[in-house]
Amino acid sequence: MNAAAHTKYDSIVIGGGHNGLVCATYLARGGRKVLVLEAADRLGGAAVTREFAPGFKVSACAHLLHLMPPPLMRELGLEAQGLRLAAEGLPTVALSEDAHHLSFGPGNLAALAERCAADAAALAEWQALLKRFARALHPVLTGTPPRLGTDAWRDACALLGLGWRIRRLGRRDMRELLRIGGMCVHDLLEERFSLALLKGAVALDAVLGSNLGPRSPGTVLSLLYRVAASQGADSLTLPQGGLGALSEALARAARAAGAEVRTGSPVERILVSDDHVAGVVLSCGEEIAATTVVSSADPKSTFLRLLGSEHLDAGFVRRVTQVRSRGLTAKLHLALDRLPQFRGLAEESLRGRLLVASSADYVERAYNHAKYNEYSRAPMLEITIPTLADPGLAPAGRHVMSVIVQYAPYTLAAGWASQRTSFADLVIDTLGAYAPQLRDSISAMELLAPPDIEREFRITGGHWHHAELALDQFLMVRPVPGAAQYQTPVPGLFLCGAGCHPGGGVMGLPGRNAARQVIREAA
Repeated sequence: MNAAAHTKYDSIVIGGGHNGLVCATYLARGGRKVLVLEAADRLGGAAVTREFAPGFKVSACAHLLHLMPPPLMRELGLEAQGLRLAAEGLPTVALSEDAHHLSFGPGNLAALAERCAADAAALAEWQALLKRFARALHPVLTGTPPRLGTDAWRDACALLGLGWRIRRLGRRDMRELLRIGGMCVHDLLEERFSLALLKGAVALDAVLGSNLGPRSPGTVLSLLYRVAASQGADSLTLPQGGLGALSEALARAARAAGAEVRTGSPVERILVSDDHVAGVVLSCGEEIAATTVVSSADPKSTFLRLLGSEHLDAGFVRRVTQVRSRGLTAKLHLALDRLPQFRGLAEESLRGRLLVASSADYVERAYNHAKYNEYSRAPMLEITIPTLADPGLAPAGRHVMSVIVQYAPYTLAAGWASQRTSFADLVIDTLGAYAPQLRDSISAMELLAPPDIEREFRITGGHWHHAELALDQFLMVRPVPGAAQYQTPVPGLFLCGAGCHPGGGVMGLPGRNAARQVIREAA
């Protein structure tokens, strides 16, 4: 190793995104000498707030915080590290072209009851059921997933614990969980609700960020996953300063625990000596020694680019290569000279999240185009105007609109170079059906298609979750067999990113789980 190498660290964490920072904090609290290496000039990965037009700032990818469990936030002391919430408990408004919009939110179903009392009762019953499921399933997400086919007592206890928690749901709830777990969300919605707008809103939640449509098997799993991660809190929040403020608080927590954090330090490759991880080499040629390396990069980047297939057997390389990780979600940022006027909506309603998903069939038709590498001609949208709760994100009197757009395939048949403008225009025209004067108020815009997300945030395929969250890439087979317990085939190399259990979203659980596994292995 280069004589100029730094002092040896116990652990190097590759990537200063939210999972990498969470992992570093727990490792440092466990008494380890930790170094975080972030390639970009700022921490946070895709959870950053940045300026996209002069004076206009926005959360670059995800724009709402709702998956990070409240106990985890308290453990990390994020409030003491300066995290403040600009708004919480945001309502959802399902937009209708006839201006008869549908509004509902946590603990507030009055507007829905006025439209359809039966659906309001059914939604309340469904939300209560989800919370019961969350209590049973959340512990599955907070620990190392068990392996199958082993005699290890830890794996056996984990499987028995899962079975016991499901059994404790009671006969009725247990049967319902087993019945719906692998279903498509379209069928579930047909069973429970009648209003098309309500079904469209729930369908959007089930497929957002995925390469699935409402009729795809396993999409109920996505709903269960979302509610289990947050322990059923069901609260959409906006951090003051955007998602970047969360990352900044996480960075302060990591440093307070004793971790060293470096930005502008891209890792070129992971060093291996005598079949064991030995450290990393930066793109500038600097070598840094470490006993363990924990990567929050996506699995393909970690194994195929940073480590190299020469350190892995052919079967494992094949499995990694076959991980489904092509993004289907784009992000559109709009700088607005004035607050847009949505027909039929008061300003107060614009403080929540607005959805364009008029029915589950609308979402399915949007998905159909993606099967042929085309973008949706009538896309589903999740819209926020964060400046209503956090005016500091834009100049006085002006606003930012943040729009998540689906479906926008990573590989576009006609190519993104020639289709970017037409796609952005399509999204604005889709919004214009609800806010006719919107286009006239736009002073600047930015579109992040999946290839842009791949390039800017170094995520293979531009997939927000690093790997599709589906039944065959979930729990003890996430991301692939042989790397499903944060460990990898190379001793000393671990994973802690969204591509490992329990999955993506601004959650932090993969980082905490991985840190605990590293400490356990070292014990």
